[in-house]
Amino acid sequence: MTARWWHALDDGRIQCDVCPRECRLRDGQRGFCFVRAREGDELVLTTYGRSSGFCIDPIEKKPLAHFHPGTSVLSFGTAGCNLGCKFCQNWDMSKAREMDRLMDQASPELIASAAVDLGCQSVAFTYNDPVIFAEYAIDTALACHELGISSVAVTAGYVNPETRRDFFSVMDAANVDLKGFTDDFYEKVTGAKLRPVLDTLAYLVHETDVWVEITTLLIPGYNDSDAELHEMGKWVMSELGPDVPHHVSAFHPDWRMRNVPATPAATLRRAREVLLSEGLRHVYTGNIIDPSGEITYCSSCHARLIERDNYELLAYRLTAEGRCPDCGTMLPGRYDAEPGHFGRHRIPVRLAR
Repeated sequence: MTARWWHALDDGRIQCDVCPRECRLRDGQRGFCFVRAREGDELVLTTYGRSSGFCIDPIEKKPLAHFHPGTSVLSFGTAGCNLGCKFCQNWDMSKAREMDRLMDQASPELIASAAVDLGCQSVAFTYNDPVIFAEYAIDTALACHELGISSVAVTAGYVNPETRRDFFSVMDAANVDLKGFTDDFYEKVTGAKLRPVLDTLAYLVHETDVWVEITTLLIPGYNDSDAELHEMGKWVMSELGPDVPHHVSAFHPDWRMRNVPATPAATLRRAREVLLSEGLRHVYTGNIIDPSGEITYCSSCHARLIERDNYELLAYRLTAEGRCPDCGTMLPGRYDAEPGHFGRHRIPVRLAR
């Protein structure tokens, strides 16, 4: 389909305006993401209506700890990505080139109706970055809203302001990957820049109603120093506030960083303590067995409000309004009168056309 967010240049090229790369294309060329291509005098999205596959996941796996806990989410992605992360954990999708062999076809309306039929409360755009298939994601989110289904974006936040505004206007929640906190890390390891990601986070928290959580994948020797974590925590506190949940998760060797060791559990526990010491109220560990790092505490009286084990709810003590039953403090997030009971399992599904 014809893409949005592009314009013609005086030299005959077309510039894609989706993300800060602003790829400039001649006829037949594709952007860095590979899925936005010039055909004749227009830019097209080659993956509209085509998915890399669908799974039903616990919402905690996105990860979202404060967004309808215990519920299930229908997750899917496409192919390609606008970042070049050397550590990509989903490289078989994000770096895919043989898209016809990779994908199933699914219209926005089919996805929305499937979510209802499968008992999912949300649909998540994930696995690769949804900003590169924004037209498809936006249409799907709108179809979901028609049927009372929420929309979730799992994104690196590397997007230009106009696309950002349009894309997030239909999202109910987002988990934004803050991949590190130095320009050097972003440029050398992800092939991107830090500033646009920080701008996206500030925009989401201060100018939208989207529920926001952050994830940082910690890679030994690259972005896991105490100094960098302290700086990250200070920025989040000063620019976003203490109530944005932050997940620190474990790296495992993959893609072009197979020679780097997996993240020790002790690193994540230390990182959690560093971020908490800077004033963040809700910091979680991920990709390791660490029950203490999955607990949601009341920020006032420190009562245990939600306890989890590997994405599964063990205890849930919020009131119907989302308050601590002991002191009445509101827990920031989006909650239902009762939690979901989906559990930890992951179920691959095929959508019936």
